[in-house]
Amino acid sequence: MRNRLKDTPVSGAKRVLLAAPRGYCAGVDRAVIAVEKALEHYGSPVYVRKQIVHNVHVVSTLEQKGAVFVDEVDEVPEGSHVVFSAHGVAPSVVQGAADRGLKSIDATCPLVTKVHREALRFAKQDQHIILIGHAGHEEVEGTMGHAPERTTLVQSPDEVDSLVVDDPDNLVWLSQTTLSVDETMQTVQKLRERFPNIQNPPSDDICYATQNRQVAIKKVAADADLVIVVGSANSSNSVRLVEVALEYGAKAAYRVDYSSEIRQEWLDGVATVGVTSGASVPEVLVQEVLAELADAGYGDVGEVVTAEEDLMFSLPKELRKDSAGATDSRALGGRTR
Repeated sequence: MRNRLKDTPVSGAKRVLLAAPRGYCAGVDRAVIAVEKALEHYGSPVYVRKQIVHNVHVVSTLEQKGAVFVDEVDEVPEGSHVVFSAHGVAPSVVQGAADRGLKSIDATCPLVTKVHREALRFAKQDQHIILIGHAGHEEVEGTMGHAPERTTLVQSPDEVDSLVVDDPDNLVWLSQTTLSVDETMQTVQKLRERFPNIQNPPSDDICYATQNRQVAIKKVAADADLVIVVGSANSSNSVRLVEVALEYGAKAAYRVDYSSEIRQEWLDGVATVGVTSGASVPEVLVQEVLAELADAGYGDVGEVVTAEEDLMFSLPKELRKDSAGATDSRALGGRTR
């Protein structure tokens, strides 16, 4: 469907500002490779509880390779292999898989696992946890599942005023890793105002990739007439990028899964287009967006770099060796973008 966008005249030179970092983070890379390697090791089908990462293209591609995505482990045939998604699961899910004799592979992002461990530790210390996050998100469900009796969810600063707790001097806050940095800190500030003795987590829960992508789009947005964010509707960090772009100066911002979703009218009068992608988006989708924009005259692409990322996470232990028993070259993830 190339050449559907027209090169219409605008005031000024047409250009693209391409945000960096963008796309795959280390946790997503690890999770996707985990499913690919599980299919190589065990053959099809390999079952995956929920979407391995929140991206429709990634899920579709893995389905074509033989992955079967299910909502719950009770849908998986007994004795089969099942992969837990990057967003993490509650202990009850792990137990449910064990009860069915499933061979579980945990692809939870290590940064999410860190939050789970914090929740367990604070609960054992009889502290009450205020979890900042979005109801229904798989990561939130997994974190709350580690300390359900001692966790209260807060979704926005506006909810703080109505928060009811037993002991206001025995609180600690944690957060979902993929939130807007700015909005999260607004919620934290409200919590501190209402509960002055609330404790902070030992380190920032919002992951490095979420923060880096938001910093990059802030810089791009200030000079952009239009920002296009590549990412899926259920990707929290992708949706946040649209919001951050608008907040920091972009005249318009839209999210797309594929380049074919870009509309001609979005480009009317637009000289500068900012482009970025969420942390679960493969780079091929960004390149397709750039190719479509080039058809419309936006062939001048300049990368706006605000950070360099070189973090890699080890694969789940079951997948670190190849079929011959040698350490696999992808044991540390790190796929080439």
